[in-house]
Amino acid sequence: MAEPITAVYVQEDDDWTITVSGLGKKLTARAPGIIAARDTTDQLVDRIAPEGRPTVVHLLNGSALAFTSAYMTARLTLPEAALAPIEIPPPGKPVKAIKEAPKTPLATSKQLSKAVEEKKPVTAAQAAKKNRAVPTPQKATTPPAAASKLA
Repeated sequence: MAEPITAVYVQEDDDWTITVSGLGKKLTARAPGIIAARDTTDQLVDRIAPEGRPTVVHLLNGSALAFTSAYMTARLTLPEAALAPIEIPPPGKPVKAIKEAPKTPLATSKQLSKAVEEKKPVTAAQAAKKNRAVPTPQKATTPPAAASKLA
C-alpha cells in the first residue's frame, strides 16, 4: 500500500497556511482563502510526488470532515456581490429602454455569398423557362416482399 500524503490546513485571519508532507518530504505554502489553499496543495503534491496520483488526506484541525465541510461551504457559497438586492421599479413606472448597439456590417468572411442568400426553390414555371425537369414527390410503395407478407 502506498504512503498517503497529508495536507494540514491552518487558518490565520483570511489566509491559510498549508503544510504538505509525505514520501520523506515536507513543503509549506500560504494562500488567500481555502479554495486557493486547496489549489496550492495540488501544486505542492505534484512537487512531492511528480509521478502518479497519490492519496492525499486533507486535514483541518486534525479532521478530514472539518476540512471537507469548510471547503464545500466556501465552494457553494455565493459571493457577496451576488447577494446585492435587485432594484425593482414601482408599478406603473416605465422601465428605461436599453439602447441597441449600432449594427456593424459583418466581415467579408462572415457574410453569405449572394448565391446562397438569394437561392430560392425552383418553381415549375421557372424550370419550364430554363428547360429543366422539376423534381416531383414520389409515392411511397411497399416492396413486393413486404406486400406478400401483408396478404
